[in-house]
Amino acid sequence: MSTLRLRGGRLYDPANGVDGERRDLCVRDGRIVELRPDEPVDRTFDIADCIVMAGGIDMHTHIGGGKMNLARTMLPEDHRAGREPVPLPSNPLELASCGICSPGTLATGYRYIEMGYTSAFEPAMAASNARHTHLEMGDIPILDHGAYVMMGNDELFLQMLARGEDFRRIRDYVGWTVNATKAMGVKVVNPGGISAFKFNQRRLDVDEGHAHWQVTPRKVLHTLARAMTELGIPHPLHIHASNLGVAGNIASTLATIDALEGLPGHLTHVQFHSYGTEGPLKFSSAALQLAEAVNAHRNVSVDVGQVMFGQTVTASGDTMRQHVNSGVAHPRKWGAADIECDAGCGVVPFRYREQSHVNALQWAIGLELFLLIDDPWRVVLSTDHPNGGPFGSYPHLIRLLMDKTFRDEQLAKLHPDVAATAALREIRRELTLYEIAILTRAGPARLLGLRDKGHLGAGAAADIAVYREDADAEAMFATPELVFKDGELVARAGRVVATPVGGTHFATPEFDRGIERTLADYARRHLTVNPAHAAIGEDELCGCCRGGRLLPTECFQQLDTTA
Repeated sequence: MSTLRLRGGRLYDPANGVDGERRDLCVRDGRIVELRPDEPVDRTFDIADCIVMAGGIDMHTHIGGGKMNLARTMLPEDHRAGREPVPLPSNPLELASCGICSPGTLATGYRYIEMGYTSAFEPAMAASNARHTHLEMGDIPILDHGAYVMMGNDELFLQMLARGEDFRRIRDYVGWTVNATKAMGVKVVNPGGISAFKFNQRRLDVDEGHAHWQVTPRKVLHTLARAMTELGIPHPLHIHASNLGVAGNIASTLATIDALEGLPGHLTHVQFHSYGTEGPLKFSSAALQLAEAVNAHRNVSVDVGQVMFGQTVTASGDTMRQHVNSGVAHPRKWGAADIECDAGCGVVPFRYREQSHVNALQWAIGLELFLLIDDPWRVVLSTDHPNGGPFGSYPHLIRLLMDKTFRDEQLAKLHPDVAATAALREIRRELTLYEIAILTRAGPARLLGLRDKGHLGAGAAADIAVYREDADAEAMFATPELVFKDGELVARAGRVVATPVGGTHFATPEFDRGIERTLADYARRHLTVNPAHAAIGEDELCGCCRGGRLLPTECFQQLDTTA
């Protein structure tokens, strides 16, 4: 049993109300503990000129599954990065891996750890591709991980809604799917819209009927949100709303909030869903409207999906919208796929340009949302990696949020119409280190139900990031002085020094296994995969993830299900 003492750092631990207090932090056997000042330890780190936070948690980052392999294949030049051949790592602990927009699994783990992040969650796992997703996430070194399974567009779910089946059976189907895929939660992408696209619909508004099933996105949203609540899964329904990227889609986003009827819901990459129709291009910021709605609806949380300038590759389960976006691909190539009428994906390379009016406005809208939403516990820092930009841009984003002068300098470089008129110019708020710790650590942990992550209290997992204090927040957050994963030093001054295997988070909801008869009958008539073979057992999950720890998330006691 080893013990460590991190001596004299300034701690930012919002979950425990600690705001920059200078104190020691002690670790024993992978957990944070309280020790007397005179109690002996095996190793001491003097961090008197540093700030200390829990390890970062990225709750929405595309890091595994078929779409990311397609993205890597689609943009091989990203992996070469102008260098032929790509140089091998100088660090003997790092295996060869590269890429910026869509890095390989190994590079993903190394780069996240080097920024002080210790957990990351894939937000769009197709049920029929769950094994592959877990295998790919298991190949990511060091990081704990998990995934949300996509529902709301598979044909069985839509059939059950269309037939008006008992809600409890639909809830049991949701519970079976989460359990079988070993997911952390459920993601709904363009509710009903991916399926409607296969019936030649090119748009589906929240109260518009599906061309074939005649169910509305509102019905899909409310049904899934209620199922998640009654199953007791801590993370609310993860919602990619209708009409992503469409001018005027603020109406769809507000209708999505209304469809929840007070049930918990997490709206993801909301920058792409906050557009009005004002101005000469009929494209404008609706950030204020969405921020007011989020501020007024305490059942709603969001992540932003901040746009960052430069080359990236967009990878989404929303085939309907990616088909439209293919016309602006850069370079001019794209791809789409579908599996078993269960879920699909579209991959479109794209370059965000500072002198593009639309791209510049998207950049401003994301920052406006961060700064206008009043409760930092309900807004999470993200770029929707890689859709708004690669996760490696987080330190730059943090500086934009903390430094009004720097933000104004960057705004002045953009398309002149945006620079002159964006509401962002008038927003004076600068986020504090305490608020950054909420957006990147404590808030995501709370929204995911991770009771031992995102904080530095006694009993927490010793996932710790130590940053040397610097007036330049970007420089500070880019290269932590020390990073610990479960009490083991894994990075020092931007260099990986250990590569332990990360653990897998998943939910274990209770449900009536009688639903398996319905699944078996449906599969026999329509699918190639036997549901009995689709389910991933815990032993197999452990194997998929290279023997990493299994981290089941406690589900809350079920609500009354007699309704």
